[in-house]
Amino acid sequence: MATGRTHRPATRSRGIPEATVARLPLYLRALTALSERSVPTVSSEELAAAAGVNSAKLRKDFSYLGSYGTRGVGYDVEYLVYQISRELGLTQDWPVVIVGIGNLGAALANYGGFASRGFRVAALIDADPALAGKPVAGIPVQHTDDLEKIIQDNGVSIGVIATPAGAAQQVCERLVAAGVTSILNFAPTVLNVPEGVDVRKVDLSIELQILAFHEQRKAGEEAADAVPAAATSGDTTDQGPDGDVPAVMPA
Repeated sequence: MATGRTHRPATRSRGIPEATVARLPLYLRALTALSERSVPTVSSEELAAAAGVNSAKLRKDFSYLGSYGTRGVGYDVEYLVYQISRELGLTQDWPVVIVGIGNLGAALANYGGFASRGFRVAALIDADPALAGKPVAGIPVQHTDDLEKIIQDNGVSIGVIATPAGAAQQVCERLVAAGVTSILNFAPTVLNVPEGVDVRKVDLSIELQILAFHEQRKAGEEAADAVPAAATSGDTTDQGPDGDVPAVMPA
């Protein structure tokens, strides 16, 4: 089916900022959890806390959707789930192909969250002839020689690249030439794409490096807090004649 090729989310035409678009899935996840608990309404403060954002920012984001809630009542949970799902394009079927069925690609194929969020894994593709025909998550792996035909037969507009870095750009170019206009890139490299093609990069090593930075900073703050009180007390043993600490301590 060609559903994914002929319909695009309405966010750009409605002028919704990219930063707001990036937060909509966070709101949807929090709202879905509330819906599963049969919570009928939620305040902006409660929803903002659940999504990990500022409540004023949430209200601004929802204003782009034309949703302002009801004073004293809040937002209707089920309606917001529908509204955000529609805005994100999740009320239709989005066939997806995953290229590169190594450990990461296989893990993505086995992820159960795609189908519940409007994405159908239409095909798994790999360059290794030994993998051809072998099922992963119940789907037989197909060879990259058939990539273009697979894209066209399934009406795919979203491709996931989980190949080694050296193969990613060539795979990207073939996907784009076949009609793919959105790519989720797990390969540790930057892809060059033509205008009109959207790329989202997921780099787990970068995320870990950012966490390492924060851990190092926290460790430094803890070390500073652990400096003996005498170091900041009125002890003037090492002070100069005017009470200032010398720039160079005497040998």
